[in-house]
Amino acid sequence: MTATERGEQVLHAAVSAFAESGYAATRTDEIARRAGVSQPYVIRLFGTKQHLFRAALHRVCDRIEEIFRTSRADAPPGASPDEALTSLGHGYTVFLAERELLQLLLHGFAASADPEIGDDVRGRFGQIYQLIQELSGAPETEARRFLATGMLLTVMSAMRVAGPDAVPAAWAAEIMEDLSTYGD
Repeated sequence: MTATERGEQVLHAAVSAFAESGYAATRTDEIARRAGVSQPYVIRLFGTKQHLFRAALHRVCDRIEEIFRTSRADAPPGASPDEALTSLGHGYTVFLAERELLQLLLHGFAASADPEIGDDVRGRFGQIYQLIQELSGAPETEARRFLATGMLLTVMSAMRVAGPDAVPAAWAAEIMEDLSTYGD
């Protein structure tokens, strides 16, 4: 494998490990084990655990943006802002199936006390918000409501009351029914 291919392999392992255990609890030797490389090689590729976490976080945010763009492309040409938001909402079925995306994003929020990680998290979250506005053409209030609804789904997924492996809970089913306006 080339160094680039190994770097991708390490990054994939890092997304999985950080999504599972968070920034503080994940060790670079665990990421190395998952990737099938040595711990010094991980450090040689990414420099520090912080840089690796930030790279993993960027990978997740890139994927979130890709899913939103793909979902928006499925909307009919000339779609209204509401129709566009509904199309974007269909992306949440992908997010719920790719739980690592949402888990790592939540761990990124939790690690935001670290100034560099926090700057990245705030910047990327802002980009996602701006992308929602750009793709939908929705007014700020509707874009914020869409984002807030998405965060609720993210938290519910972390609690495993939403998504493909959800544990049934009456209160969650009630909320999911209310959220169905953004696609299912």
